[in-house]
Amino acid sequence: MSNSGNSNTITREYLDSLLIETRYMNSAIPDTTFQLYAETFASPVMTTALSHLDHFMFPGATEVYAKGAAMAGAILWIGMEEDDRMIEACASSGARVIEIIKPYTDRSRITEKIRRAEHLGHLAVGVDIDHPFGEDGSLDVVDDLEMSPLTTQDLIDIVNSTKLPVIVKGVLSGKDAETALSCGAGGIMVSHHNNRISYAVPPLFILPEITKIIAGRIPVFVDCEIRSGMDAFKALCLGADAVGIGRPLMTAIRENGAEGVRDYLKKVNDELKKAMAFTGCTDLRKMDPSVIHRRDF
Repeated sequence: MSNSGNSNTITREYLDSLLIETRYMNSAIPDTTFQLYAETFASPVMTTALSHLDHFMFPGATEVYAKGAAMAGAILWIGMEEDDRMIEACASSGARVIEIIKPYTDRSRITEKIRRAEHLGHLAVGVDIDHPFGEDGSLDVVDDLEMSPLTTQDLIDIVNSTKLPVIVKGVLSGKDAETALSCGAGGIMVSHHNNRISYAVPPLFILPEITKIIAGRIPVFVDCEIRSGMDAFKALCLGADAVGIGRPLMTAIRENGAEGVRDYLKKVNDELKKAMAFTGCTDLRKMDPSVIHRRDF
């Protein structure tokens, strides 16, 4: 069966088609210090919002994920979990947490999870706008809970229901970016949610259009196939404020637990620093899209 429409494959090929030019003159040791929602972090490299790790990997995997992020000083994004105690364990891990909430048809469930996030002291919350439909285009059902697409008014209501920043995850068009901004979102995640639909545009392909619309008014994050510091560098140069890494960290958990997560995140940040040093991008405010070129040979 052909894999030509797999969005992860397309995204990987696009990332690898982006080349960099070097700029050594007047460069310096880079600073990857990253500020988000009035807090300071050592790196713009974060985990992404993986869900159900205890189910897909092994009991306790979610806690291991959180501990590894905390050891690295990285922002921990988490997704849907069957047991609320897993979210509580993440919040007590020492990592700053951003919880992504599904678009439940029962909107009161979203409100309940936001209230819990406030109580647990999360850094922010978010909503998956790209998870309302299943494989056949009907409303999706996850853990026996029905999903449905958010309306503009739904998003406004969610944003107005909390003082936490509300991040819209699954933005892959200028249209949705404009809507998120107009609704008062506190950030967007540019993502196709791990090949949720075939032939999706790569996040970095659409990123310059989206960042032009956002114009620095709210943070823009990117995930999908971000695996290395060079991948992160390309995303940051093209306008992202930070990036999320997901599936490589699952391998790191299997191989070396929380230390594996910590070490992988550190490796990516070290690779990012190298790319920044070699291109004269001495801090995150000086990331320059003109060092990026699309291969045409």
